[in-house]
Amino acid sequence: MRTYTDFYVLPVKKAGLETYRQFAEATAKVWCKHGALEAIEFVADDAKSGVHTSFPQAVALESDEAVVVARITFASRADRDRINAAVMSDPVFAGMSPDLPVDGKRMFWGGFTTLVEAKTNPGQNKGNQL
Repeated sequence: MRTYTDFYVLPVKKAGLETYRQFAEATAKVWCKHGALEAIEFVADDAKSGVHTSFPQAVALESDEAVVVARITFASRADRDRINAAVMSDPVFAGMSPDLPVDGKRMFWGGFTTLVEAKTNPGQNKGNQL
């Protein structure tokens, strides 16, 4: 199944990670309520600055910040466009506090069509058993 995924990369103040997590948890529910297949957010714990480019460099990461990456998956780009419009006008989303520990000017995002997908069959990879 070819899906469509939005990725967001943003700097979040370390001291505000719990506040941001609560926001992300609430908005993930809104996306899924409107039809997103999945909404997941990740916080970097092993994303070092590179020589030419890296996640920290991409968001001009400051020492008191962490990189967060969000992934929202949709059945298609048409679904994504419809769902994003619904999310932006959802009263839950619209009523949330804009006081987040995020610098939106350094956030970036984009939509991607699935190119390759591989999944482990549940029960298949149970590790090495002697």
